[in-house]
Amino acid sequence: MRIHHLNCTTMCPPGRRLMDGRRGFTGPAALTCHCLALETPRGLVLVDTGFGLNDVYAPRVRLNGLFRDVLCRPALTEESTAIRQLERMGFQASDVRDIVLTHLDFDHAGGLDDFPHARVHVLADEYRVATAQKSWLDRARFRPQQWSKETRWETYVPHRGEGWFGFDCVRELTGLPPEILLVPLVGHTLGHTGVAIDTGEGWLLHAGDAYFYHGEMDLDRYRCTAGLRAYQKLMQKDGWMRWYNLRRLRELVQRHGEQVTVFCAHDSLEFERLEEREKLPADFPIQPGLVAPVPSLHL
Repeated sequence: MRIHHLNCTTMCPPGRRLMDGRRGFTGPAALTCHCLALETPRGLVLVDTGFGLNDVYAPRVRLNGLFRDVLCRPALTEESTAIRQLERMGFQASDVRDIVLTHLDFDHAGGLDDFPHARVHVLADEYRVATAQKSWLDRARFRPQQWSKETRWETYVPHRGEGWFGFDCVRELTGLPPEILLVPLVGHTLGHTGVAIDTGEGWLLHAGDAYFYHGEMDLDRYRCTAGLRAYQKLMQKDGWMRWYNLRRLRELVQRHGEQVTVFCAHDSLEFERLEEREKLPADFPIQPGLVAPVPSLHL
């Protein structure tokens, strides 16, 4: 299985160091929308989509104003959408057979309608809450304009006993190879899930928004910027479960870091490291749980 790391639009909230931890307090931060494109024997699979073409063309219709203009400020361009990045690799929209979502927030599901023939895989609780639209936060974060035309939904209910490194999981996703699993990580939303991929040389776990900053996985000292701590608290649907799953992710890295590489959706350092590793020769000796350093990146 060949895996491509895609940044499907950079978000540029104000605050810089208070958000992404980079030097300097003035100017915007840079938060990725880290998506994956998986080349499998059964077709191309996307893990999350980031923002899509229609978000670029009609942001005022598609996105909530507070998130669009104040909190997230995505740098919307055609070139950064998943469909345009895949086209530059030689693929077409029809090559994407399946899309696996960590959750349905606007910055993870905006590209769904760029791939109208794909099946969309999501936890059943996420689909239920997103379509119910019961609170202001739900209406702001879940944007039916991005996915209301989708008809090929595959929803899943986790069952205890389907274990993956001590986590519950959902195996045998409809039409997908057995190397792709859902690993529920509830808290940020009530149907939030990680997506685990067996690469043959170790596991990747796309943890979505279970955390936002690489320092939260630091085994010696938990670290998170003030801005991202506040944003996570604002967005969480179950704070206790978010912290519980964050602690379990740290334990996973501590106990199984040689086998599992964990990363989140919005940390630019993690994205750049994994993107660099993707470019290395196939026979380059890398331990599965480690990522190649990026000397040029200064925090």
